[in-house]
Amino acid sequence: MKKIFLLLLLPFMLSSCFSSKKIKDLAYADKGERNLLDIYRPANKDKLHDVIIFIHGGSWRSSKKDTYWFLGRNFARKGKVFVAINYPLAPDYQYQEMGYDCAKAIKWVKDSISKYGGNPDRIFLMGHSAGGHLAALVNQDPKYFAKAGIKNPIKGVILNDPFGLDIYQYLKAQINTDDEYVPGFLQVFSKDEKAWKDASPMLKIDQIKNPYMMFVGGDTFPAIKQQTPLFEQKMKEDDKEVSLDVIEGKKHIAMITQMIFGWNNLYDRIIEFTDKH
Repeated sequence: MKKIFLLLLLPFMLSSCFSSKKIKDLAYADKGERNLLDIYRPANKDKLHDVIIFIHGGSWRSSKKDTYWFLGRNFARKGKVFVAINYPLAPDYQYQEMGYDCAKAIKWVKDSISKYGGNPDRIFLMGHSAGGHLAALVNQDPKYFAKAGIKNPIKGVILNDPFGLDIYQYLKAQINTDDEYVPGFLQVFSKDEKAWKDASPMLKIDQIKNPYMMFVGGDTFPAIKQQTPLFEQKMKEDDKEVSLDVIEGKKHIAMITQMIFGWNNLYDRIIEFTDKH
C-alpha cells in the first residue's frame, strides 16, 4: 500500500507549484521535530485567507505532516491557507499530550498566521483517522485550549473518516478479543477505563459550539461506519449543526489519498463549508 501511495504521489512531487507557496518546518513549541508545522499559502497577497489546520492520522503512532503536502498545495491553489502539523506520538506520548500539543499548534496559528496571509479569525480544524479523533477531542474538551491559554478559536471542524470518536466503546468491546490494534491503542489510552471515557469525543457532544462536516468511506473500518453516524445523530439530538456524507467505494486510506487530485469533489464540499461559516 505504501509503495502504491508513493507511486501515485511521484508525478505531483515532480511538478512545480506556481500558484502557492510553502513555508516549511516552523516550530510551534520546543519538542523538536514533533512540534513543527508547514504552511501552504495562496500566491494572492491582497487579502487574508481562511485557514485550515490539518491533524494527520496514523493510529496515534506514525505518519507526519510532510506526507500531506498535496492537501496543502491543493487548498492553497483554491484560496485557503493550509497548515499541516506534527504532534508527539505513541508509545512515547499518550492522547492527552498529543491533544495539548495540537492546542499549542492552534494557538501558534492564531497568534502568527496573519504574517503568512491567513485570517486568525477564520480558523478551521481538519483531521483524518486518528487525527479526526484529536481534532474533535481538542475542539470539545475545554482543558486543551485552557492549558494553551486561549479561547477556542475554531470556526468549524472537518472530520475525514475519523477513528476513535468513542474509544471507550471500542476498547470495551475489543479488549478481550484478538483485535490486532488493541495493544497499540492501549499504549495511547492506557488500560484505565476513565481515560477511555475522557478521550472519547462521543461523550463530550454537549461541549460543541461550532459546526461539523464529516465524511466516511463506504468500505472503511466497521467501527468508523458504526460510530460516525451515531455521532451525527447525537449532535442532531443536541441541536448541533452537522453533516455526514458517505463516499461509496472508498476504504479508510483512500478517503485521504483520493485528495491527491485537486479536482476531487471533497475540496468543493470543504470549501463550501468554510465559505458558509
